[in-house]
Amino acid sequence: SDLRAVETCAEDAGFMRNADGQLTTRKARVQVVVFNAISKLQFNRRSHDKLLVVDGFFPDRAAVITGGRNISLDYYGINADGSEDLDAFRDLEILIRPDDSSDQEEYTVGKVSEIYNTLLFLHKGNRRIWPLEADDEFSEGKYDDVYISHRRRGQDSLATLKAFPEIKRRLDNMDRYLSEDFHETQVRLSHQLGNLTSKQVTTKVIENLELNPNSILYLIEKILDDAAARGVSSGSLHIVSPYLFSGQYYDEEGNLVYDGARETLEYLSQNPDFRIEVVTNSVMTSDNFFTQAIIDMDMAPRFLLTPEMQKAWLSGLEKGEFNPGLVESEEWQRLINHPQVFIYQTGGNDSVILGGDTQYGKLHAKFIYGNSGGFVGTSNFDYRSNLYNNELGFFFLGEGVRQELIEVFDYLKSTSYRWGTPEWLEMRRKVMESDSSKASPARKQRGIFKTIRGLGLEYLM
Repeated sequence: SDLRAVETCAEDAGFMRNADGQLTTRKARVQVVVFNAISKLQFNRRSHDKLLVVDGFFPDRAAVITGGRNISLDYYGINADGSEDLDAFRDLEILIRPDDSSDQEEYTVGKVSEIYNTLLFLHKGNRRIWPLEADDEFSEGKYDDVYISHRRRGQDSLATLKAFPEIKRRLDNMDRYLSEDFHETQVRLSHQLGNLTSKQVTTKVIENLELNPNSILYLIEKILDDAAARGVSSGSLHIVSPYLFSGQYYDEEGNLVYDGARETLEYLSQNPDFRIEVVTNSVMTSDNFFTQAIIDMDMAPRFLLTPEMQKAWLSGLEKGEFNPGLVESEEWQRLINHPQVFIYQTGGNDSVILGGDTQYGKLHAKFIYGNSGGFVGTSNFDYRSNLYNNELGFFFLGEGVRQELIEVFDYLKSTSYRWGTPEWLEMRRKVMESDSSKASPARKQRGIFKTIRGLGLEYLM
């Protein structure tokens, strides 16, 4: 296994130079695989991981980063010229370092993350990317210039990035950032590796979940079960996700075996001092109008509306959303102001999209926290994340990290409207009437949702 990961390093890698430019005996090496490369047998299982591990096996140097952010300017809030991109994705990640005093034999967060990364690299469906090599003596050196030009472009881009004033300021502060203000926290890595090989993923959800007791969803379920067993009946659960769904699963005979919204509402009715707060995208801030249609036409209504009101809401713009008899009724106001369920969507009527002066960006962060701990990772908790993707994250137990997430949640909530309120309905109407690219998908949400469900594509979203 380890041999496969280093099989060509000694032969193919170039010797490194030290800070003085002197040649050393160490070799640099970069290895790349296409994860679960498309084939006739496997085409829909992907790695949604975002993981950086540095010196994982050395406790005094190890660092681990994960979260929702992809490696792209769009996710870091800067334009190609270094100016601030106010319409960027709003994202979040965590930086974890092991205790400096950790023994080399301990399974530190760095070591566990390194092992996990190796498992990803060695996944049987991966396809190794090999460098171009000379076929004969006439093509010796033929590809050297290609790689040299790529390296030079990369070096130039890196130098440009480092020279941006804001980036330079942060790099100058990096030594302090990597050594101070950490919180003593217990963490546990969790993953959805079982999704890569599971069978009958939409009809055997419960059975597949139980096969991976270290999966994100399994551990969340166990944490909630443990809280119930301890008699915890008050508190709160806060969730941030750009594409949050609440699953409905059926067996092979078409019988409903799990309804996330129904089970949650039953729990809340039995525990009136418990509340759930969610921040997710709106038609204004989402970059995926398919998933947004499921959120607005299915997920939120199942939590907040009666079956009759759900049907009326889904019936059409004029009969539903634009109908004062529905959205201004006393029943509507009572239902959307649920005392235990709060669903907020980012955006506002002062947005630049609507002629205002405020940028709301695009929500992309994914985290959860409760009374004493939480989870930060890559899962959107939509169907694709729950059933098909491999996902990664860390559960944590500690007040310091929790307090930082509370600050982020409160900020996001301050830039949001509660689902179903007059302000939220006004924002949706204005988006539909605007000349923005968001207008048409917002107007067609009901048709989009009905098409997705009618074609059976919901579980692929």
